[in-house]
Amino acid sequence: MLAPLLKPLSDENRLMIVLTLATGACSNKKLQETTGLSQALVSHHVAALREAQLISVRAEGRSNIYELCCEQLATPVQWLAHLATLTPEGQKACCTAPLATIGH
Repeated sequence: MLAPLLKPLSDENRLMIVLTLATGACSNKKLQETTGLSQALVSHHVAALREAQLISVRAEGRSNIYELCCEQLATPVQWLAHLATLTPEGQKACCTAPLATIGH
């Protein structure tokens, strides 16, 4: 059940969008500025994330505002992004730590 939900996050651009949304809701324009992607690419990736029900959209004036489907998604996504920045030694140390200590 988890694999189909996480599959869209295997794309670097989609993950970047989700990481941006983990800090708060944003418009398409803000996503373009933050990610450096074109409007067409942001729209393409947002559509895939919406289809996977990872993000939602609401109209606000002339803009669409995107946000994560739920707050519970933000922390694990940020933690996974943090893992990617660790050295190989840090990844090994992290992955051997008891699960209960992750995020504390």
